[in-house]
Amino acid sequence: MNTVTPCIRCVMTERAYNRDAAVEYARRWALSRNPAYASFNKLGGDCTNFASQCLYAGSRVMNYTPDIGWYYQSLARRSAPWSGVPYLFQFMTTNHGPGPYGRSLPLFNVQPGDIIQLNLEGQRFCHSIFVVGLDGTPSPDTIRICAHSED
Repeated sequence: MNTVTPCIRCVMTERAYNRDAAVEYARRWALSRNPAYASFNKLGGDCTNFASQCLYAGSRVMNYTPDIGWYYQSLARRSAPWSGVPYLFQFMTTNHGPGPYGRSLPLFNVQPGDIIQLNLEGQRFCHSIFVVGLDGTPSPDTIRICAHSED
């Protein structure tokens, strides 16, 4: 059974993180594929690639640091955090260079523009989903998300 791990809150970049732009991008491309990016459906899933695209839409900054950065130029020229679930978590929570960074928070603190990562019985990350809305106060009863792999 899949369980929810704490969400990743995108904190900032050199430029402010534009949550509205990230959410707009997620809603625009949730049910199709942006031709500027390869699909990872046959390479383990497209969920983190899609989450990274949303983050990029809100941050407009990539980190080209070899081996540990977060970037996409093509299928052959990309970093592991761009498309790998656990690698994105590691990048976001340890990044001190260019690009977005974040922190792990309890699910009740989620906001539109954040990422939630699911794990398999607490053992390993297996899916990234992008938060686009909340219903309910003071804590969300319903979290609205956009995701890829299964659109």
